[in-house]
Amino acid sequence: MTIPTPSRRDRFRPLELLGLSFVAAIFIGLVVLMSSRQPTLALIFAGVTFIVTLVGLAMLAMVAEPDTDERRDLDEQNKENSGH
Repeated sequence: MTIPTPSRRDRFRPLELLGLSFVAAIFIGLVVLMSSRQPTLALIFAGVTFIVTLVGLAMLAMVAEPDTDERRDLDEQNKENSGH
């Protein structure tokens, strides 16, 4: 029995979520820094934005419907696991 290897897109999905969250956090941190001139407040807002964005994107990724390739892959895995 061979273990299917994830595609390149599947391997980099977590990095995409982290990258988008990081960009949103930097943006909000800069907006707060420019408007308040308080670095501590900007870091707090950036951190909160990073966490909230990361959790929100992860929740949306879990809710998304699988496309035909993913459904085919899930069906193949179910057939392989049912033989045990």
